Amino acid sequence: MGRIWDTIKAAVRGEEQDYTSGSIDKAIVLLSIPMILEMAMESLFAVVDAFFVSRISTDAVATVGLTESVLTLVYSLAIGLSAAATAMVARRVGEGDRDAAAHAGAQAIVVSVILSVLIAIPGFFFAKDILHLMTRDATVAENGYHFTRIMLTCNLPIFLLWMLNGIFRGAGDAATAMRALWIANIVNIILCPTLIYGWGPFPAMGLAGSAVATTIGRSIGVCYQLWNLFQVGKIVRIRWAQLRPSTDVMGKLVGIAAGSTGQYLITSASWIFMVFILGQISKEVTAGYTIAIRIIIFTILPSWGVANAAATLVGQNLGAGHPDRAEKSVWRACQINLIFMGLVGILYFVFAPALIGIFTTEPEALRAGVMALRALAAGYVFFGYGMITSQALNGAGDTKTPTIINFIFFWIIETPLAWVLAMWWGWGQAGVYASIFIAETLMALAMIWAFKQGKWKLVKV
Repeated sequence: MGRIWDTIKAAVRGEEQDYTSGSIDKAIVLLSIPMILEMAMESLFAVVDAFFVSRISTDAVATVGLTESVLTLVYSLAIGLSAAATAMVARRVGEGDRDAAAHAGAQAIVVSVILSVLIAIPGFFFAKDILHLMTRDATVAENGYHFTRIMLTCNLPIFLLWMLNGIFRGAGDAATAMRALWIANIVNIILCPTLIYGWGPFPAMGLAGSAVATTIGRSIGVCYQLWNLFQVGKIVRIRWAQLRPSTDVMGKLVGIAAGSTGQYLITSASWIFMVFILGQISKEVTAGYTIAIRIIIFTILPSWGVANAAATLVGQNLGAGHPDRAEKSVWRACQINLIFMGLVGILYFVFAPALIGIFTTEPEALRAGVMALRALAAGYVFFGYGMITSQALNGAGDTKTPTIINFIFFWIIETPLAWVLAMWWGWGQAGVYASIFIAETLMALAMIWAFKQGKWKLVKV
């Protein structure tokens, strides 16, 4: 018991470790614990934010759901670039070249700033039009576009928070990534009700207060990340001169990120289409689905922490010339995720009415949320395996294979099936949830098959 406790403390403290030798189980624990805690705080924020926003109105919840469906495009770029940074930094650290790892991280920052500006400008001018496009209920767009404008315009903290944590994960410094997200979300959780309801000297900003709180919280987390990268630099320390654009390194980053970003863009575009279908049914259905997704995120994100740990282990062990150890690490991570996701799926299925009831008592929104939560929880075991193997491929630099698989199952199977079941056959929201379950279960099986082929071991980064 004492050795286990010592390992947990070492993981949280972020002591420098060699993940290319020794116990695989210990390596997974050392990496995944801070990553799980990091994602747990992000998922806690999602739930807490949904709780406060749901107290405003059903329109407010629908606005958040519609906006976040669009923001997933931003997240797709951020997570894709983060995956590229993790792959390159992990490979360089595994090879023992920390200066090259820092240079790759610096160039990722430059790319993030460029992409952020390209999104912020249209986001500021067309926020209301975007909401009008997403829902037939004009009051949602007219009342909520300020929230959408703030979130789209102030997207740089989203980019940097994800991407910089990708650098830390690739370096094996998961503890610093954890602290950055904890800082960001603790600030946000404090500010969210304060700015929404106008506690103390602060004005009551309503839904816009949630957007301002989120932006401030993430910005403070980014400041902590930059301080660690430029001043502390435990494993990777960036120098200001390395921010000078390098077409060679940026080209490699964009090349890897194109695949991983493609995966998330495909996923995000599919999700937007799902929300679009639900938006054609009613705002109550959209609100119920939004609440269910927030609850799902509460456990998906910690599970994603285990997947990120697997990606780091793959990258560093390939860099050190240990492909078999990389593969064993992934299958062990899959086993851990299988147990966790299976247990959580059962709990969600049984207690769905009570969980959704925390956030809304509106009958139609409650019914829609329960249906969505149960449908998604039914596929949790498959989602857990698919998540690990997909991230493992990304960690190896093989972003092409998951992209192809995502396109097939999201756009050739899930999206058309959702439209046929929901709109043509009249299943409504049940058709959307059924298509998600079917497509994502099959996709997880395809990811497992692709990983077993072993071609990812030959990818050069």
